[in-house]
Amino acid sequence: MPLGRMGRPGLIGMAARTAVVAGTATAVSGSVSRHQQEKYYNQQQQAAAEAQAQQDAMNQAAAQAVANAQAAQAPAPVAAAPAQDDMMAKLTQLATLHSQGILSDEEFAAAKAKLLS
Repeated sequence: MPLGRMGRPGLIGMAARTAVVAGTATAVSGSVSRHQQEKYYNQQQQAAAEAQAQQDAMNQAAAQAVANAQAAQAPAPVAAAPAQDDMMAKLTQLATLHSQGILSDEEFAAAKAKLLS
């Protein structure tokens, strides 16, 4: 008669098999969890970098718009010239403001008519 059992494993065999399965499941679960955390962290870092780049671009555009507005609002130099040259300077300034988009067509026409009358 053989000393070993044939058929299903005994209590110790079942416990060992269960331990191996549980250990493998824990290792795989930990690896998957770690991989997902790294993936989400990288996505958050990328989103933060994109948001920062967009904010920098908006800040730069705002600074440029302020600089353009200040340049457009800078007073024209006063010259000791006859009234005709003064009128030409004002018309030129109006044309510049219109070409920069600061004055609309209607505003430009109204200001020009006021100067010429």
